[in-house]
Amino acid sequence: MTMKTQLASDAIALDYGTTAVVLRPSLRAAIHLERLHGGFPTLLRKIEEFDTLTIWHVIIAGAGKEAAEPIFAHAAKHPLKSFKRAAQGPCIELVAGFFPSTPDTTEAQPTTAKATPWADLFQELYGFATGWLGWPPETAWNATPQEITDAFNAHIAKLKAIHGGGDDDETTGPDDDQRRENAALGLDPDFDRAGLRALHDLANMREGMLA
Repeated sequence: MTMKTQLASDAIALDYGTTAVVLRPSLRAAIHLERLHGGFPTLLRKIEEFDTLTIWHVIIAGAGKEAAEPIFAHAAKHPLKSFKRAAQGPCIELVAGFFPSTPDTTEAQPTTAKATPWADLFQELYGFATGWLGWPPETAWNATPQEITDAFNAHIAKLKAIHGGGDDDETTGPDDDQRRENAALGLDPDFDRAGLRALHDLANMREGMLA
């Protein structure tokens, strides 16, 4: 049994025998799975241990129950070890897809600010999608965090082009708490949520930009 590589930033293939399913790191899936075990570190540990209930939740969250049923039916007839070889990698990829990438132009700087919990950041992304971008709730839930972040940044760039605005917005680097969380997630300790932190700064500009 072999695992196909990621198809695109929002589509992860899970092939098992004669069955296949595509996992999508949607905002809905991100919020559900972050809550499942009280945070991503424990979720990832459960996936590494191949806890079957956790794997079930991850695949359902990423693909939907109806789409996932054939692969579960196939798995029930075969050794768990073979299903683990096929499913573990894509499940980890799905979780990795919940974290928006940091813009290449962002320079990390030291900060003493407390890191914002992922659950709060995901809720804010939903607010940006429905409030600022005007997306219907279902569109926001089905979008990936990366898609919302990219769309919001493009929206801000458009407003800047129309109304003007400074280019001196500063973002901050990871503090000690975030570094520890990044390490627990298997990420670079210096990985910064600058793309999301920038949304906070840009949101504070709205009065002047929309006047």
